[in-house]
Amino acid sequence: MSTMTTFRSVALFLLAAVAEIGGAWLVWQGVREHRGMLFAGAGIVALGAYGFVATFQPDPHFGRILAAYGGVFVAGSLTWGMVVDGFRPDRFDVIGAACCLLGVAIIMYAPRG
Repeated sequence: MSTMTTFRSVALFLLAAVAEIGGAWLVWQGVREHRGMLFAGAGIVALGAYGFVATFQPDPHFGRILAAYGGVFVAGSLTWGMVVDGFRPDRFDVIGAACCLLGVAIIMYAPRG
């Protein structure tokens, strides 16, 4: 995989994380925090957008893309919580997220024949 292709893939994973995690957060805010259906509706739109982002990944295998994205989602969720909600992960959260990102690197970017 070329450097540019890897960069594009990583950027798509980050975009997918913002769309999915942000969408879920908006739905949470709209429903659980009683901020209204405008929040929930925006969240639904963002979650729909997330569904399309994965289709632009350079690897053609749906299972591989979604499996790798799972690791991005774990790390992204903790990061979102830190930035948006003031969550402070403990060392086990950080270790777990690092393991997940290592899994992403192996699944997506290991050399294949």
